[in-house]
Amino acid sequence: MEVRRSKRRRRTVSAYRDGDKVIVLIPASTPRSQERELVEEMVQRLDRTDPRQKPSDEALAQRAQTLAEKYLPEKLEPYSIRWVRNQNTRWGSCTPADRSIRISHRLQLMPQYVVDYVVLHELAHLVVPDHSASFKELMAVYKDQAKAQGFLEGWSAASS
Repeated sequence: MEVRRSKRRRRTVSAYRDGDKVIVLIPASTPRSQERELVEEMVQRLDRTDPRQKPSDEALAQRAQTLAEKYLPEKLEPYSIRWVRNQNTRWGSCTPADRSIRISHRLQLMPQYVVDYVVLHELAHLVVPDHSASFKELMAVYKDQAKAQGFLEGWSAASS
């Protein structure tokens, strides 16, 4: 990590990656006591948007298996589960006939409880293909359901 102070920079702080190094640009007038806090914040921002931090299809499949074992009454495995970039109006989709699940790439940097909710929702469709009372009963075991739904509704409202 490298911190560069600039006399021309007045208020803004920015950061970027140069290979494996993080470069943080701050105003020269920034007190040393604030420098560490600003640097930590900028590194966290970079990490949130870093494509290297995004989970893989393999990690998604492992998480799906863990969720299925923990929350669903019968042993099941999807034939495939993967991140997709062509779902911009849905968070996920499931085709029970071929046991395939697709999860929108937009979820990759969202909190884990939100991703878990969407994955579990799609896994539940492998057991109950519709949104009937049986489906809602399956989903009721996920305690963060309302919180995740609220997050997704807020995100959707903010981005429209």
